[in-house]
Amino acid sequence: MIIDSQAVKNTCNASTASKGYCFYKSTNGIKRHLAVDTLGFPFFTHCTKVNVSDDTGLIEMLIENIDYFKSKPVNIPKITILLDHGYQERTSEGGVRKSLSPNHDENQV
Repeated sequence: MIIDSQAVKNTCNASTASKGYCFYKSTNGIKRHLAVDTLGFPFFTHCTKVNVSDDTGLIEMLIENIDYFKSKPVNIPKITILLDHGYQERTSEGGVRKSLSPNHDENQV
């Protein structure tokens, strides 16, 4: 599974409450988070304000789709998630492990 995000400038369909400003890219708009398989077919999508970090968007996207991972049969090998350098390894890994733990409460995130 390959996951990345894209900042999109001033989309006309997004409400002003859903937009943000990213100082790093000087972008005013939304950010799309996308998870695809190795052939490019989409698994999950998630939209956030552009000022939300990649790590936070990743964790939110995976928490929304946690049932997909919990319903996988035991005999299927582990799922490898590939990320670019926009994601902080410790933050992303810690958030994913926390959301996958059996005693995770969705109200904590």
